[in-house]
Formats: sequence, C-alpha cells, structure tokens
Amino acid sequence: MSAERIDTAALKSEFARLFQPGGKTHIVRAPGRVNLIGEHTDYNDGFVLPMAIERAVYVVCRAREDGRVRLASTAFQGDLVEFSIQEKIQRGQPQWANYGRGMAAELLAAGMPLVGMDALVTNTLPVGGGLSSSAAILVGIGLALLTVEGLTIDPSRLALIAQKAEHEYAGVPSGIMDQSISAGAKAGHAMLLDTRDLTRQFIPIDANDVKVVVANSMVKHDHSASEYAVRRKQCESGVEHFRRHNPNIKALRDVSMTMLEAAKANLDEVVYRRCRHVITENTRTLDFATQITKKNYQQVGLDMLASHESLAADYEVSSPELDFLVAQSMQVNGVYGARMTGGGFGGCIVALAQPRVVDQLSETLNKMYSAEFKKQPDIFITNPTAGASVIE
Repeated sequence: MSAERIDTAALKSEFARLFQPGGKTHIVRAPGRVNLIGEHTDYNDGFVLPMAIERAVYVVCRAREDGRVRLASTAFQGDLVEFSIQEKIQRGQPQWANYGRGMAAELLAAGMPLVGMDALVTNTLPVGGGLSSSAAILVGIGLALLTVEGLTIDPSRLALIAQKAEHEYAGVPSGIMDQSISAGAKAGHAMLLDTRDLTRQFIPIDANDVKVVVANSMVKHDHSASEYAVRRKQCESGVEHFRRHNPNIKALRDVSMTMLEAAKANLDEVVYRRCRHVITENTRTLDFATQITKKNYQQVGLDMLASHESLAADYEVSSPELDFLVAQSMQVNGVYGARMTGGGFGGCIVALAQPRVVDQLSETLNKMYSAEFKKQPDIFITNPTAGASVIE
C-alpha cells in the first residue's frame, strides 16, 4: 500500500548503459498529484484543491554540447528519440516524446538559452490513471532541461510553459492545475489554486488525523480522447449564452446558481447540467478548504461525496468502476468521504480516512472490487509532498 520508491542507483546505471557513462548527471523528481476536490473547474477559471503525491516522474539528465536532445523512457523500451534545439522542433512519433519536444520548444520560445541533453525518464505513476503523469513528465523534463544549463525558474512560470507545451505538442487542452501542483507543491499541504489569477493558498493536511488513500480502478483513460474536448465545448457554450446578456461574463466562474436557474429554460439540458456541476463544484471546493483547515472532517467528507455525485450525474465523467469504489469505501466506518479524481472515464478515486481504518479500507476494496470486476485495484496511501526539485 505504500508509495513506490525509486532506485536511483539502478536508474543511473540504465542511463549509463543507454548513453555511455561519464559526465555530470542530475536526477530530477516531478510528482504526480491527486485532486482532493475541484474537478473540471480549472479550465472554467474556477478553484481546485490538489496535493502532490509520493509517486512521481524521475529524469536522469546530462548536458550535451552539440545542441541535440536525446530522450529515452523505461516505459517505452527501445525508443530513443533525438532532435535538435538549433532547429524548429516538430511534433512526431512516438507520441510520448512530444512532451519533451514541447518543453524544449516552449522553453526556447520563453527565452531560455538551452543546451543539448541526454535524458532517461522513469515513472512510478500509472499512465492514464488520473494522477497526472503527463503534467509530471512535462514539468520533469522541463526542469531537467533547465538544470543541465544551470538555470532556475519560478514554479508558476514553469507550470505555464508546461501547459502551453501540452496544448501545442500533445494536443490536450488542459487547464493549469496539474502543472501548477507538480511544479509548486508544498510538503504537508494541499494547494487551493484560483485558476483565474493563479493565486494560491496552502492548506495543511494533518496526517495524524486523516490519511489520503488512492485506489486505481486500473481502467485507463485518455485525456486527448474526444470526451474531454466535448465537455470543454459544452462549458464554453454555456458561457456564450450568459455573455450575450452580460459581456462581463468571462467563464463559468462568473455565473451564480441563481443566474443558471433563471436561464434553465433557454439552455440545452446537457449544457445546463455541465454548468451546474462547475458552479456547485467551485462552492464545494472553497468549503472543503475551509472545513479541513478547521478539521471538520465530517463536512469535508460530505463535500467529497457531493462532488462525486455531481461528476457522475451532471458531468457524466464517472464509470461503473469508480462509482463502485466510492460506494464500497463508504461502507468502511471511519472513512469520511470518497470521490473520483482526475478527468474521469477510469483512473482513480481518492478517500479521506481515519488512520486506524486504512488497512481495513484497502482489504475491503481489494476483495469487493476484484470480485465485481475480476481485476485488482492498485491501492496506496500517500502524503502531501513537495513540488518538482533536483534530488541529485
């Protein structure tokens, strides 16, 4: 159940095998994240409350003097991707390497004087598990490119560059939450992020009171699939309706429930439900941050359950597996709340539980889920960790 630990010696040995030994190497860590609450609000200028987790992306890197970048990944054995920072960087195959191409291109566009780099990427995050492996890869490779040149950057700026790289090179219209938490998390805290102005407040999570338990359904999702873009377009359609009456409406962040209910008869029924989720989720996220600071864990749990119900019914991004894991979690006395986390259509749930019941929760989910779906969930406890850093 514990978070995976990386064997840095083995990673450096594999790097030397692929790229030849010698030279000064660094290891960069960029964490994944679990979003405690605030789902599908980030691209609507709303509020999110993620925390960085112990599972992470690691990049072993070494500078090159010829302006070439060579990338390899332990997840894609046999792929050795090469491109030059002295030429226009194009998208290409394999697709995973577009994260590296994108970060190099966008850092250069931001005025960073990069050098070449050899880099080996490894990942203890499940790909497609809703724990933001893509943002961690972007941030990790970006920090590696800066590190081999001896450059530093503000985490907020690195997050924005990573978001642009994901838009332009991976073709995913992501919000800013995942990159922000991977780049700028604070150990022992979640981050209440206002995605409109990028102001943040760090919210303490007392590990003596509550444990964060993540259960991966082992159903993979793909954010670049059509459903993510469809949801985003539906939200934009709602904004367009309200903007016709009030040009000051920039995003669903600016729409109240009173305004939404008044417009219900004139909105497409699906668009109405998408808007309702986003508006109520913003309210729940702010309440969660307030209540967990006060250690009012019962109310925190109710916010999580209401969030899941809204994601399942109004936003329609849950799945039978996620609904089952949430329902079974709530059968364990001492679990305050549970909800799907991430983009949906698979991936993970997150539960907040009393420390004394985490073993029982794990046993219950393993037993019930495997009986129902004939597969084992991947369950682990995690603590809120720091953001991306150079660990060696």
